[in-house]
Amino acid sequence: QVQLVESGGGLVHTGGSLRLSCAASGRTFSSYGMGWFRQAPGKEREFVATINWSGTSTYYADSVKGRFTISRDNAKNTVYLQMNSLKPEDTAVYYCAGTVRLGTATTYTSYDYWGQGTQVTVSS
Repeated sequence: QVQLVESGGGLVHTGGSLRLSCAASGRTFSSYGMGWFRQAPGKEREFVATINWSGTSTYYADSVKGRFTISRDNAKNTVYLQMNSLKPEDTAVYYCAGTVRLGTATTYTSYDYWGQGTQVTVSS
């Protein structure tokens, strides 16, 4: 069993930056692919970014490509999402997710574990 706890959300102005963290319990963190998803009010949960077990492969949604960076530190059992040049449309609850697959994954159903989410609000 893996537990995921997100942190780092908050309120920021347009153009600002935030770094989200996701701390994982369990000694097998380094064997999990990890991802970030987000859900805005009234919308479905959508894929944001994913990283493979070793951190050597990443993939991003077109809407965040060039602005967001996903990374991981297996020694700290933590995955990060650096968000720059934030826009009001980035406002959502951001969720960290883990998959027992070693590689990257972009679909909601590919993930086995989920955090509770952290709110990101970007004001115009």
